[in-house]
Amino acid sequence: MSSLPIDGIKALADQHPKPANVHFQYGTAGFRTLGNALDPVMFRVGLLAALRSKRLDGKTIGVMVTASHNPEPDNGVKLVDPRGEMLEASWETHATNLANAPTTEALVEALETLVHNLRIDLSKPARVVYARDTRPSGPALVASLEDGFKALGADARNAGVTTTPVLHYLVKAINTKGTKDSYGEDSEEGYLRKLSTAFKKLVAGKPAIPPLVIDCANGVGAIVGEKVVKDLGETLPITLQNTAVDTVGALNNACGADYVKTSQKLPPSLSSVLKPGQRGCSLDGDADRLIYYYIDDHSQFHMLDGDKIAALVAAFIVELTKSAGLEEQIRVGIVQTAYANGGSTKYLSERLPVKCVPTGVKHLHHAAEHYDIGVYFEANGHGTVLFSSDTLEKLSTHQPSTPAQSTALNHLISLTEMINQTVGDALSDMLLVEVVLAHKSYTGQEWDSLYVDLPNRLVKVVVVDRNVFKTEDAERRLVNPPGLQAKIDDLVRRYEGGRSFVRPSGTEDVVRVYAEAAVRSQADELAFRVAGMVYDEVGSDPLKRPSEFL
Repeated sequence: MSSLPIDGIKALADQHPKPANVHFQYGTAGFRTLGNALDPVMFRVGLLAALRSKRLDGKTIGVMVTASHNPEPDNGVKLVDPRGEMLEASWETHATNLANAPTTEALVEALETLVHNLRIDLSKPARVVYARDTRPSGPALVASLEDGFKALGADARNAGVTTTPVLHYLVKAINTKGTKDSYGEDSEEGYLRKLSTAFKKLVAGKPAIPPLVIDCANGVGAIVGEKVVKDLGETLPITLQNTAVDTVGALNNACGADYVKTSQKLPPSLSSVLKPGQRGCSLDGDADRLIYYYIDDHSQFHMLDGDKIAALVAAFIVELTKSAGLEEQIRVGIVQTAYANGGSTKYLSERLPVKCVPTGVKHLHHAAEHYDIGVYFEANGHGTVLFSSDTLEKLSTHQPSTPAQSTALNHLISLTEMINQTVGDALSDMLLVEVVLAHKSYTGQEWDSLYVDLPNRLVKVVVVDRNVFKTEDAERRLVNPPGLQAKIDDLVRRYEGGRSFVRPSGTEDVVRVYAEAAVRSQADELAFRVAGMVYDEVGSDPLKRPSEFL
């Protein structure tokens, strides 16, 4: 067994010292904080990615430097496992431990412990592929990451500036290259070609698609989006907006999917661009979230979020499996979180199995893998569709008995090519939505009318310690503090169509209160009453109690 190149690690680690009194935590989104605080973390993530690769016999591990929908001064980094999926949960602890080793000596000790406990064979090769978004702090952080790779002699491939979903795609494509499960050509061009070829097949023979406006959040989606526009040509006329990737302070500023979802309004920069009846959509800063919208004839804004996308897509896939004569053999299911609107849950439950899981992509992705075709979308616009390997096999061997079955089967096969199954992908999901709209001849308004959203309100309550709050039943019920859930239940019963739940944030000392009711004013009132209960329950300062809490 080889040993760690300790002298080399120490020399480089000394260039990236960890500041005292700062604690880093690897969560669902990896490490994420102010970009100027991340230098030591990046170096240690470089080391960890190399060890993860060695532990997996030299399979390629991905590293993405991004803070997604966060403000521009933030940055972050996350690891991607060989199938393009999120880092195995047990390794999140190892990442946190390495990032918080206070000194170079402590870091070396932590590395030696990790290698010993996980029996990592250091003679194995280490291979990584890495990329970043457009944030100004990116280049310096990547240099620190590269020092980590260098310290362990990793074979590192720089994929440059690209979207998070492209990086996930690359990881899977590299690791399946030359096998029967080959995911595609391992380049950004290969990714674009795969998506656009499948899209063109799926809309062939359909009426011309009206122009689409895409808000790129002044992020990396603008760079890859421009290439999508070129590849699609006249098949899908697209106008890209908010493409100022080099303008300091522009990223995610009053634009992007998160802005639209949280403020429930059109980005101001689109007010003179989007015409009544026209569809628009917003990507987030790293293009892994998508929110659609349209303006009606009365100049009213209507949002079509992840729940609306899930309903559109799931119903279409169920129809295709029936038309292909595969409804008995292929089980389609949908996965949601407690934040999914009650209107969407009712609509979907009447059509296919619906499972509710705790918030977080890893829970959704994992649950979706239990279906033959699993659809998952969070209300924030992050989601995708997963096809099991058995389903892919069935699609490739199924013998259709009519021309209609043959057409539907080919459409399903093209969908498996166009959908990025590794992770939520705003550009791939946008093409998926456009395919369904083209097949159904829906306008934004007709899509919106599939079901009516129940009025809802999300309220943030600042607390001293979020860890006091414990939940069960996919985060829909509180078990701690004792007695609080019973009070919430009593309150909810007084509201028609009432529903409310309370869950602690995973990243900050706040608790989020979600409420729904049949009428807007009732949803607001219920949310603020529950928020007031939560605030009072944990003994927060009565003098600082927000005036809107009831």
